Amino acid sequence: MRAVIQRVTQASCTVDGVCTGEIKQGLLVLLGIEEDDTDSETEWVAHKLVNLRIFSDEAGLMNKSIQDIAGNILLISQFTLIAQTRKGNRPSFIRAAKPNKAEQLYQTMSERLSALLNKQVQMGVFGADMEIDLCNDGPVTIILDTKE
Repeated sequence: MRAVIQRVTQASCTVDGVCTGEIKQGLLVLLGIEEDDTDSETEWVAHKLVNLRIFSDEAGLMNKSIQDIAGNILLISQFTLIAQTRKGNRPSFIRAAKPNKAEQLYQTMSERLSALLNKQVQMGVFGADMEIDLCNDGPVTIILDTKE
């Protein structure tokens, strides 16, 4: 499982002209799910996401978590994060989870994050062509990979 985390001042997801999720200060999380991922990866990533200290404290140091600032999460499924690009010029997505499995783990991730934050996580639409609008704060962008 791979997650690209961006600290944002705002982010939103639109599908076919309809906003499906929108947040102010918090995290935009792009989530890629591999075929061999299980529920244990969602648990590890969810706990890591809510505890990462990447928000500024009063001294301007990154010492606060999303829980500390009562921030929000916009969670977007993105199978292209699993692309293999070592050979050739066309990315291979052979390691990406099949849609049924990926969607189930995407939903599980949303439920875990919502439970840990005690608030609803905003989401994109699984498998849809989405437009993501964001303002990266910092910029701060971090990659989590359960294989590393």
